[in-house]
Amino acid sequence: MEETIRVRAAVPADAAALLAIYRPYVEKTAISFEWEAPTEAVFRGRVEKTLKQYPYLAAERGGEILGYAYCGAFVPRAAYDWTAETTIYLREDQHGRGLGRRLYTALENVAKAQGYRTLYACVGVPAVEDAYLTFNSESFHRHLGYDVVGTFRGCGYKFGVWYDMVWMEKRLGEPQGDPGAPIPFPELSPAALAAAGVEP
Repeated sequence: MEETIRVRAAVPADAAALLAIYRPYVEKTAISFEWEAPTEAVFRGRVEKTLKQYPYLAAERGGEILGYAYCGAFVPRAAYDWTAETTIYLREDQHGRGLGRRLYTALENVAKAQGYRTLYACVGVPAVEDAYLTFNSESFHRHLGYDVVGTFRGCGYKFGVWYDMVWMEKRLGEPQGDPGAPIPFPELSPAALAAAGVEP
């Protein structure tokens, strides 16, 4: 019997496994606009920094991480505090199995529980699909209810090709009234995490 997939909060000790998933996106695709994969120490620092405020989730089966998703600051100015940027990466053999939808749904649920009103995704898109970049990421976000709200033409250069980038937006709640400060991720209750689909 195949073990079930669980979504849990990532921890800094997951850095090596998470980086192993991320590295191919840097080295073989233009999905990430980084040219070189970070070291494990740098990547661990990124995880630690994110977890101070935002959700960082890992999907695993039998203790093996299959993908991850997290939020981060959209723009580091106080008035933007109720917005967040989303990111997701799946292991290369896990696409097309519904894992991305499950991770993103949990991520959105957690972000909403924290008090975030709007999520943004920064997505690289090609003028014409090539070996390094397709429209799959944009399509994935569209299926999950994100809309393109801005396009930056030819802003990314990788593998000798200029790529566009689109900002995609999803509203989690209406921006009205005094919202109160978002709840830091470490302060969410176990019950709130469980309701969002995140296991201990």
